[in-house]
Amino acid sequence: MQIRPLYDRVIVKRIETQRTTASGIVIPDSAAEKPEQGEIVAVGSGRLLQDGTLRALQLKVGDRVLFGKYAGQTVKVDGEEVLVMREEDVMGVLEADAGTTRKAA
Repeated sequence: MQIRPLYDRVIVKRIETQRTTASGIVIPDSAAEKPEQGEIVAVGSGRLLQDGTLRALQLKVGDRVLFGKYAGQTVKVDGEEVLVMREEDVMGVLEADAGTTRKAA
């Protein structure tokens, strides 16, 4: 089943973090904090403005984003948890730094 968000809503899949400490201790799911990063998997058509026009979203599928701990509504689609949130709930887009993608000479 596919989910298509409406207007200025986006569908975000949380990015899982490593569940072990540096010393090798496994952190149980009940003690681990949910990450505040995710990947956009679907976007709506845009925000409906008061004059009736539609403003396109700045986010696109594949963007890695930061969002608040309690942002969005969690739903299950095909057994997988995703978040449905408005574009305004996204704090920022994570972009690869040009300096980190260079190879050492």
